[in-house]
Amino acid sequence: MAKYVLVYHGGGMPETEEEGAKVMAAWDAWYGELGESIVDGGNPFGQTRNVTTEGVSGANDSPASGYTIITAADIDDAAAKAKGCPILDSGGSIEVAETIDM
Repeated sequence: MAKYVLVYHGGGMPETEEEGAKVMAAWDAWYGELGESIVDGGNPFGQTRNVTTEGVSGANDSPASGYTIITAADIDDAAAKAKGCPILDSGGSIEVAETIDM
């Protein structure tokens, strides 16, 4: 099984404790569905910066907001697993990238 990084972009933050509890329950349920395919449950990201030869600038138009690493049979399987992610319900998107062992 290959490893895939699910990079979250966007999404919203809950405005109340009640909404936060509901969102966390949705993430817990999704992680339960992923089961043993989770390699690293990941974390949300804070501030971001872009670094290029031109210098350092603020975040791009769609900064990464977090990640999870999973195993899957192939990239299509990884994308199918990503479809259940709660970030999609808050307007976010998910970039699926295969890791390459070196």
